Amino acid sequence: MNHFELFNLPVALDIDLASLKAQFLILQQQYHPDKAEDKDQALIKSSEINQAFKTLSNVDSRAGYLLSLKKQDHHLDQSISDFEFLQSALDIREQLDEATNIEQLLSLKKEVQQWIDGLVREFKIDYDDEDWAEARDTVRKLRFFQKVMLDLDKAEDRLLDDEDFDLDDDF
Repeated sequence: MNHFELFNLPVALDIDLASLKAQFLILQQQYHPDKAEDKDQALIKSSEINQAFKTLSNVDSRAGYLLSLKKQDHHLDQSISDFEFLQSALDIREQLDEATNIEQLLSLKKEVQQWIDGLVREFKIDYDDEDWAEARDTVRKLRFFQKVMLDLDKAEDRLLDDEDFDLDDDF
């Protein structure tokens, strides 16, 4: 059974994340080790459910998983060789490192989300056309921007925490 079947979802890049989460919670209850007669089997199944949920929760890992179902996921760990993309990626990383306020981070988040949206469209085309080399390249780029988005969230949290911290606060 593949991850999509496990959660009763269509095998596709676009899935209903609310349905994924609802099915995840149902399966977690069903296979919870504390409720099972065979705790070892339940633990294994629970771990499989967690891994499947994690894979399908993010568009980059979901795209990689779609490639694995087609036996086309080899070399996904190779580096990106698209020079223009690397230049843009470096520029975005520099902007992130230099961001000093929430407005800059939000603007950068918007730009990164546009990149992700474009790469998702690109992946769908490559996948439908069975252009596996391009689809793998697109997954690598999606992974990069997903990491940037996580770093943006962390930077935003740090800035918000710094704004909330006041030396005059009573402890």
